[in-house]
Amino acid sequence: MSRAALLLLADGRFPAGGHAHSGGVEAAIAHKAVHDTDSLEAFCRGRLHTTGLTAAGLAAAAAAGYDPLLLDDAADARTPAPALRAVARRLGRQMMRAARATFPSAALEDLAVARPQGAHQPIVLGLAARAAGLAPVDAAHAAAYENIGGPATAAVRLLSLDPLDASGLLARLGPETDDVAQAAVDAATRALTEGLDALPSASSPLLDITAEQHAAWTVRLFAS
Repeated sequence: MSRAALLLLADGRFPAGGHAHSGGVEAAIAHKAVHDTDSLEAFCRGRLHTTGLTAAGLAAAAAAGYDPLLLDDAADARTPAPALRAVARRLGRQMMRAARATFPSAALEDLAVARPQGAHQPIVLGLAARAAGLAPVDAAHAAAYENIGGPATAAVRLLSLDPLDASGLLARLGPETDDVAQAAVDAATRALTEGLDALPSASSPLLDITAEQHAAWTVRLFAS
């Protein structure tokens, strides 16, 4: 197992397109729900335990060897907002390009052929982790962290926050991120015998609503 591979997957500089997306925080800032470090921390915590948990479960299941096509269908069912489904597949296409170049594998090639429009990003992330020799818990950690790291970084730009404060809030969320990753792995393990219903399906309706609103904006800094 290469810990360097995990660092690469979790690095914001990995060319998977995440830097262009705010994870909903741009809309939250526009609605004044996020306006300082404390409100950003609350936003990230809520995202971690909802969409973050769901994404981590899908990534862990893909890394554990669950059929990625079935997982992709499950991801669709867990993403009710059309705007967010489009974003997940766009990010999946970009992650696929980077993953195929960095961690070549037959599983990635097969998924690229089966889902030319792009698979959901957590599925591709899980397959990339598996190809890199990482464990399901590593894929879950990468997915969970990405779900809070992206919004925190975007908020620094949007609100001119001190980057040190943003790093501090991510550190404070570290134990919860570990818990979410472990819960995702436990669910993925059950899914191998109990089926897809064992995977997390936590959602955040407000994120769904504001994602649709954000998609209709004519001027915005981030793609989502």
